[in-house]
Amino acid sequence: MSAAPGGLRILLLCHSFNSLTQRLFAELRARGHTVSVELDINDRVTEEAVALFRPDLLLAPFLKRRIPASVWQALTCLVVHPGPPGDQGPSALDWAVLRGERTWGVTVLQANADFDAGPVWAHAAFAMREASKGSLYRREVTQAALQATLAAVQRFGNGERHGDAPPPAQWRPAMRQADRAIDWARHGTAEVLARLRCADGQPGVLDALWGHACHLGDGHAASAATMAAFAHAAPGEVLAVRDGALLRRTRDGGVWIGQARRVADGAPGFKQAAADAFATEALALPRLPVPLQRADDEWSELRYTEHGPDGARVGCLRFDFHNGAMSIARCERLRDALLELRERPVRVLMLLGGEDFFSNGIDLNAIEAAAHRPGDSAADASWRHIQAMNDAALAVIETPDRLTVSVLRGNAGAGGAFLALAADEVWAHGGVVLNPHYKNMGNLYGSEYWTYLLPRRLSEAGAKALMAQRLPLLAREAAAMGLIDHCDDGAREGFETRCLERA
Repeated sequence: MSAAPGGLRILLLCHSFNSLTQRLFAELRARGHTVSVELDINDRVTEEAVALFRPDLLLAPFLKRRIPASVWQALTCLVVHPGPPGDQGPSALDWAVLRGERTWGVTVLQANADFDAGPVWAHAAFAMREASKGSLYRREVTQAALQATLAAVQRFGNGERHGDAPPPAQWRPAMRQADRAIDWARHGTAEVLARLRCADGQPGVLDALWGHACHLGDGHAASAATMAAFAHAAPGEVLAVRDGALLRRTRDGGVWIGQARRVADGAPGFKQAAADAFATEALALPRLPVPLQRADDEWSELRYTEHGPDGARVGCLRFDFHNGAMSIARCERLRDALLELRERPVRVLMLLGGEDFFSNGIDLNAIEAAAHRPGDSAADASWRHIQAMNDAALAVIETPDRLTVSVLRGNAGAGGAFLALAADEVWAHGGVVLNPHYKNMGNLYGSEYWTYLLPRRLSEAGAKALMAQRLPLLAREAAAMGLIDHCDDGAREGFETRCLERA
């Protein structure tokens, strides 16, 4: 099979089909290129993929090992490295977060015998936020990677076959647990957060809770008001629970730890809400709920604000769940918030999800964890999750006497994509990628009311076709087919303000 006229045959070689790879896949296809995806399992699989697909160009947006010499010596292979030109090493973004770099970048370089040292085809820079590695990766890194990759592909498409000489290299070794270890007696909140954030996702910070070794992640600063009640607690002490997170004292304040993974033999090998991973121990801790409307520095997964004059007020409900995953408890909190907000005097209720993900549907880790509990099962937990998610979607569908708008600041997948469709309108930023299907999950007939919501937007035939294709969908593609109502192609900064003005 040949590429479309003017397009290239591009093989995406990746460790996982993550948010960056999905964005590149969809954007390259939208520009007329023929794109195939291959997971980087071993050299033989990569060699077979190249032989079968016969690409003009290989792009590697997310790798954990070298491309085999038999491939890069015969084919131009461009690697997307999450660091500026000259940066080398497997933990580029980890070090940038830990050291508090003010600016960072992405480089597209050509694979050769030296790791991250080939000719530079393109690069893009960005300002660093105080955020986790995962959040930076999904937003700034993805946008810079897209910009640099498209520039490199354009150069290749114009006939260039050689990149530019790389600048002098700075090698950064793989980050070790010792490099990010937390000393609770010595480190203040800012330092603790930097160490948690640089290890976000995998592997987490190796630490201990109640004497049990575990990996920690998803850290949030605790407010001074919250810590005032624990002024005499010792650094490292675990103090309270909120939204599944554990409050832990630092030298000068406290942090909420949202995720933990126990490392003992027989423990689940995946992250859970920290209070769930240590459910027995957490039972003895006080719960510290907070109202939906509260001070900006008071962390919780849900937050509500109102804007505008009387008679034309707009409400904004944010639900920033880790990785967009919705456990039963999160579904119930969202449902309860939606029911509570029916009493607010607003004309429009905007549902903003999280900054990085609107929602990705039910929490698969929480479901898998059920298999490790006596008397429970993953199958039973799946059914409970689907029911809880349906209740949240129904609370949106049945919201009376006001316009509901789902505002997608981040990606949405599976049940999260259909939760968005429960609103009267759906607006998305142009950088958003949607995965509106359940094909790999048995299609979960009726979940989030998709069999009701999708046909009214796309018709029965259109809904069936969309659910069958199982491919990432750009927001502008979703708007063109009528799946969503508005795609905002402006800068990400200011997107919420533009949505408020539109509301």
